[in-house]
Amino acid sequence: MPVRARMRRFEQALRERGLKSTSQRDDIARVFFAAERHLSIEDLYRAVKKVNPRVGYATVYRTLKLLKEVGLAAERHFDDGQARFEPVESETQHHDHIICERCGKIVEFASQELERLQERIGRFLGFVVGRHRMELYGICAACREGRQREPRRERGVHRV
Repeated sequence: MPVRARMRRFEQALRERGLKSTSQRDDIARVFFAAERHLSIEDLYRAVKKVNPRVGYATVYRTLKLLKEVGLAAERHFDDGQARFEPVESETQHHDHIICERCGKIVEFASQELERLQERIGRFLGFVVGRHRMELYGICAACREGRQREPRRERGVHRV
């Protein structure tokens, strides 16, 4: 979903809650929606400060919490335990993650075959699956081949 469409949804959610659209909230939301990676609160704060140096950490925290409450952000906790956030696409655009245990690279992927298998397993065990989250962990090709020299923070979302 384009940043502009997400911003419209955010503005609508603010109106429904009787909240004002402020330049700081808008800057935070715009930077978050445009990010091509999973962001911690600190990552988002640093990125927003480049756009609007007057934005405070507490404002970033509250805005991200609001984005999560209105369903525009999802909180993820990968193996390192740090909370990261990503924009929510839609129910029809579900994806899972595979994470490199050495460098921290996160790859998003979608597999209809896996989705069907999970549904089949749920039915076999007498469940109706409402939602799920899958995280696979391993070592990426760059790390296995020695091309990745040092651990790094996630650099972008890689979609497959």
